[in-house]
Amino acid sequence: MQMDGHQIQIDGERLWDSIQAYAQIGATAKGGVKRLAFSTLDYEARDQFVDECVEMQMSISRDEIGNIFATMEGSDVELPAVLVGSHLDSQPTGGKYDGALGVLAGLEIAKSLYAAGKRPMRTLQLINFANEEGARFAPAMMGSGVFAGKLNLAEMLEKTDLDGVSVQQAISLDRSGAHPTREGRPIDSYFEIHIEQGPLLEMEGVPVGAVTGAQAQRWYEATVIGSEAHAGPTPMIGRQDAGLGAAELALAVEQIALAHGPDGRGTVGVIVPSPMSPNVIPGSVFLTIDTRHPEEDVLLQMKDALLNAANQIAEKRRLQVEITETWHSPMTPFDERLVSRLEHFAAERQLDCRRIWSGAGHDAVYVAASGVPTVMVFVQTKDGISHNESESIKKEDAVAGCELLCDAVLERLFSEVEL
Repeated sequence: MQMDGHQIQIDGERLWDSIQAYAQIGATAKGGVKRLAFSTLDYEARDQFVDECVEMQMSISRDEIGNIFATMEGSDVELPAVLVGSHLDSQPTGGKYDGALGVLAGLEIAKSLYAAGKRPMRTLQLINFANEEGARFAPAMMGSGVFAGKLNLAEMLEKTDLDGVSVQQAISLDRSGAHPTREGRPIDSYFEIHIEQGPLLEMEGVPVGAVTGAQAQRWYEATVIGSEAHAGPTPMIGRQDAGLGAAELALAVEQIALAHGPDGRGTVGVIVPSPMSPNVIPGSVFLTIDTRHPEEDVLLQMKDALLNAANQIAEKRRLQVEITETWHSPMTPFDERLVSRLEHFAAERQLDCRRIWSGAGHDAVYVAASGVPTVMVFVQTKDGISHNESESIKKEDAVAGCELLCDAVLERLFSEVEL
C-alpha cells in the first residue's frame, strides 16, 4: 500500500505460520486450543507475544488487570496513538483462530513496518487484552472492560475461579517482565480483526466483512427453588420439583428468542441442580441465561417476557424463581468513517466485502463504548463454527483480512489529520 511514500506489505505466509505456531501452545487432541485466562499456557502465549515485540524494540507495559501493551513510538509522539488488538486466551475447548487472529495480525503489521524500516508518524500500540473469554473468570471481556472504564478494577480483581483463585492472585504470576502501569496516552482509533463466528459471510461467499457494530446483550443468573424429596415415595402430583421448573424456564428462553426472531438469541449455558443426586428431587437449580438482539428496545421486551415466564412457572409449580441481571452490554455502533474506509480499501483491492453486525461480544465493543473511534474486520468462518475445537478459516481469507486491516491502520498511522 502506498502511503505518503511509505510502501508496506504484510507477509501472508509469515502471518499464517505465526497463527499455527501459537496454536501449538495449549493444543488439544481435536485440533483446538485450551488457554484459559492467566493459566500457565496463557502465560506461555503472552510471553511469546512479548518476546516477539521486544525483538522489534517495542516497549512493553501491563496494566493492573493484566492487559499487555507493546508500543512502537511514532515520529510525532504528540499525536494520539493507533491501537490494534484482541486476545490470546481461549475457551476450554476453543479454536485456534478466535482472538489469536487479531493479536497476530497486529503483530504482523508491526513486523512489516519494522522490516521495511519505516517509523510511523503516529504511535502504534498492540494490545493483548486479558480474559476476553470469561471462561475461567467471569465476566467476559474483563480486560477491555477495565481498560475502557466500563468495569470496576477492584471488583474484577476479586473475581474467583471454581478453585477459589482470584484474578489478583492469578495476575501476580505474570512473567511478561512488565511492571503494572496505566496507559493514559490519547487514542486516535482502535482496530480489531476477528473470525465472524457465524455463517453469514460463508453463506454469501464473501471472504471478509466490515463490522458496523455489536448487538445488545443482557445476561442473567436464575435460581429456581423448590423442595427436596425422595424420588421414590413422593407422588408426582404435589411435588415442588425445581429441576422441572428449571427445564421449563430453559424452554421459555428458547421460545422468547424465537418469538423475537430472526435476530433474537437466547441461551442457557449453565444448569446446576442441588443436591446433585439421582434419587432426590432437586430442591434448587442455578441457571445462566444469555439474551441478545441488535435492538435495545426488543431486548427489553425479551427481558419482560422472561420475567413473566418465570412468574408463571413459579405459580404453576409452586416454586420460587429468582432472576438477577448480571451484565448488560448495550447495542454499540462502530465508527462510520472507519467502516467506510474499510469498504474503500476493499474496493481498491477488488476484495468482496459486506457490512455486517457482530452477534458476539468483542474487546472492540468496550473500546468503542468508551468513545474511541473503533472498527472491526470479520473473516469468513467455516460453517459459522466457533468456541469449538473444529473452528476453521481459510488461509487466503485470513491474509486478505489482514491486508485490509493493514491498509486502514496505515492510513491512520501516517496521517496528521484527526478523525
